[in-house]
Amino acid sequence: MGSLMAAAILFPILTGTGLLIWNPVHKKHRERYILFATVATSLLTASCIFLSWKLGAGAFTCTPIRFSQALSLTLRIDGASRIFGAMIAALWPVTAIYAFEYMEHEGSENRFFGFFTIAFGVVLGVAFAANFLTLYLFYELLTLATLPLVMHTMDHQARYAGKKYLIYSLSGAAFAFIGMVFLLNYGTSLDFTLGGVLDESLSAGNEQMLLWAFLCAFFGFGVKAAIFPFHGWLPDASVAPTPVSALLHAVAVVKSGVFAVMRLIYFGFGADFLRGTFAQDVAMAAAIVTIVYGSARALRTPHLKRRLAYSTVSNLSYILFGFTLMTPEGMAGGLTHMVYHAVIKITLFFCAGAILCKTGKEYVYDLEGFGHAMPVVFGTFTISSVALIGVPPLGGFVGKWCVASAAAATGSPLAYWGIGALILSTLLTTLYLMTVVLRGYFPVGEEYRSNLEHVTAPGAPMRGTMLLLTAAGIAAAFCSGELVHLIRQAAYGLF
Repeated sequence: MGSLMAAAILFPILTGTGLLIWNPVHKKHRERYILFATVATSLLTASCIFLSWKLGAGAFTCTPIRFSQALSLTLRIDGASRIFGAMIAALWPVTAIYAFEYMEHEGSENRFFGFFTIAFGVVLGVAFAANFLTLYLFYELLTLATLPLVMHTMDHQARYAGKKYLIYSLSGAAFAFIGMVFLLNYGTSLDFTLGGVLDESLSAGNEQMLLWAFLCAFFGFGVKAAIFPFHGWLPDASVAPTPVSALLHAVAVVKSGVFAVMRLIYFGFGADFLRGTFAQDVAMAAAIVTIVYGSARALRTPHLKRRLAYSTVSNLSYILFGFTLMTPEGMAGGLTHMVYHAVIKITLFFCAGAILCKTGKEYVYDLEGFGHAMPVVFGTFTISSVALIGVPPLGGFVGKWCVASAAAATGSPLAYWGIGALILSTLLTTLYLMTVVLRGYFPVGEEYRSNLEHVTAPGAPMRGTMLLLTAAGIAAAFCSGELVHLIRQAAYGLF
């Protein structure tokens, strides 16, 4: 069974590399190849998730390389892997279909789709890693696989964004490596173990040092999770083609960052060891500050994609805030918001990309009256905006409610500050998203009519993916009871 899991990771990496070598001339040949590669990978992933659920994680453990007794490259699927892996498998083929139409005006499509497919396999490696060494390997490979996507246009802005992304990501990974070294020396193993791996006999007397090591790793992995003040790469990376931005902000890079933080807290140092310490306070305070900061910057940013990027900065720290509560309910709340945010934010980026692709407009003040000219785009944008704001019963409300409930249950004064930050962020989210919606549907004056003469609606692939994701988000919200139940089981090690 382990070979099936390895195939799910290697297949997209090999097919993506094959596309770079093959370099097809005909658009249809490339699209059929990519669609086959992504759909087949998603089916392989779904099979692994389903069979591991039925047969148990032990049946899905694979160790391709063993360096020593303590160090190995090992793959395994547990409850958290199933949640993250299912999210990746569901959203990647949809993004590929959207990109077929979008990338027509960007050029260099073979290079784009080659690295796009390679990144699919690498992020699955992050999801299915069984220990910190394997996670770290795929975490670093993800930076290298997505760098050409960020720098796709190769203009001055793209090169600057790529350089910044590389420096931030590699520097963060270096700090994360410190935490891994301390876990290796003061833990029983590097394998993910719910409850943590620290050896009491080895860690006794070294608690302060280990807490500092945890903070180094937290902020190291937190770079990809865009924790303040290490968030600066994310808004700049919005110069990438929109399918890349959607993956960066909703599925691949940033979610790998929060997923790694979750592994660090609950499967590495252990929530029981960290709870009540200054390290927990520092980590939680950083998440709370980022929640408010990201929302405030989004409100002040007129560029639509950068506004959504700052929104992502804020919402990622909703997830981190849940994780830093150091309770099973906090972990469940963070994972719940991770799933719902992925579907909502990828839809919002698809809408922004459709506007940019078909009209060339990038700023909020240029969108007067677009709601009438692009009804599908603004309809799905409006529904997703309402969901992200947290209006019940949509998915954003479910995620926020789970995080806030877990925070209230701790009784911690700092956690109550976090609840206040969630409320303030919700108000700011309403302002920075509804401003876009109101401009689209209720234009002021008559000047906007000349701008609408050259507005054309996106084609069927782009419209279809936006409608599909919006419908999926609504359906997932109405099935939130079952989803939250599964996620809570994963947090307690029962799924």
